[in-house]
Amino acid sequence: MRTDRLGVVLLVLALSLSTAAGLRAAPQTGSGAAKQPPKAPAQRSDAEIEAAIRAKFAASKINEDKFQVRVQGGVANIEGRTDVIQHKGVATRLAKTGGAKSVNNKIQIGDAARAKAAAQLQKGRVRAQVKRSEPRSQVSTPAPKRN
Repeated sequence: MRTDRLGVVLLVLALSLSTAAGLRAAPQTGSGAAKQPPKAPAQRSDAEIEAAIRAKFAASKINEDKFQVRVQGGVANIEGRTDVIQHKGVATRLAKTGGAKSVNNKIQIGDAARAKAAAQLQKGRVRAQVKRSEPRSQVSTPAPKRN
C-alpha cells in the first residue's frame, strides 16, 4: 500500500512539473507580452494565382462563358463576353478570392442581356410606384406625380 501511495505521489509531482514547464514556455498573452508583427502571407506566383482563379471559374456557373484570365504582378485581367450580367461581378469576386490583388474586368455584356436588364429595371420602377393600399389589379398605369 505504501508503494502505491508513493507511485501516485510521484506521478502527481511529475505531471505538475511538466505542466508548470509548459506554462513557462507558452507565450504571454497579458499586457506585458511583446507584440510580434503578424506574419505576411507567402507570396504566390502569378501562375499559381491564375491557376486558382481558373479552378474557381471551372467550379462555378460562369465556366460556360469561357472567360480568358491572365495575371501579371498579382493583377488579374479578365476578358470575354457573357449574356448574363451577374457573371461579370461573379468573375471579379472569384478572381479576388483566388488571390488577385486587383482585377481589371473587361468582360462585355451582350445586347440581349442589356435589354433584359433594362426591362426588369423599368418593371421594378412601375411596381415601386404602386400604392401599397391598392390591389395591384386595379392599378394599370403609374399615378401622376404631384408637384
